[in-house]
Amino acid sequence: MSKADRSATMHRLHSAARLARTALAARLLEYGFYAGQDQIMLALDEQDGQTPGQLASHLGVRPPTVTKTINRLQAQGFLEKRASETDARQAHIFLTEMGRETIRAIEKSVRKTEKQAFRGFDKKEQKLLAKLLARVEANLSAVADVEADTVDEPELEDHAEAAE
Repeated sequence: MSKADRSATMHRLHSAARLARTALAARLLEYGFYAGQDQIMLALDEQDGQTPGQLASHLGVRPPTVTKTINRLQAQGFLEKRASETDARQAHIFLTEMGRETIRAIEKSVRKTEKQAFRGFDKKEQKLLAKLLARVEANLSAVADVEADTVDEPELEDHAEAAE
C-alpha cells in the first residue's frame, strides 16, 4: 500500500469516527445528553458503583474530565454519588432510577446510529469490519491478544478484490 493510500485510510477512519460521533450526539441531545455523557452512563449500566478513577480508566480519559461530566449528570438527576463504606475519601457513582430509565434511550440512539452507518452492508461485511476495527484498536492500544486476530488473510484479500 502506498504512503498516500495509508494516509487516505487514516483520514477515512478519522472522518468516519467523527461523523458517527456527531450523528450519535445529535440523537442523544434529544434526551438531554451531551458528548461523552452516554459513555459514563453505559459504563455504569455495565457496572454500577464505580469510582471516578475507575470510570476514567475504563473510558480512557483523564479523571478531571470524568468528574466534570459526573457532576453535570448528577445535576441532571441521572447519577448520584455515595461515600465509600470502607474509605470516606472515596466516592462511588450510581445510576438513579431516572438514569436507569434513560439507558434504553441511549441504547436506542446507538442502534439507530449503527443502522444509519451500516446501511447497505450485509452481515458478513459488518462482521468483517468489526474484526478489522478491533485489530486497529488492539494495534493502537498495544493489546496483543484480541479476537480480531482470527481474521485470516484470504478473507481480507477476497474483500479487497471485491472492493476494487
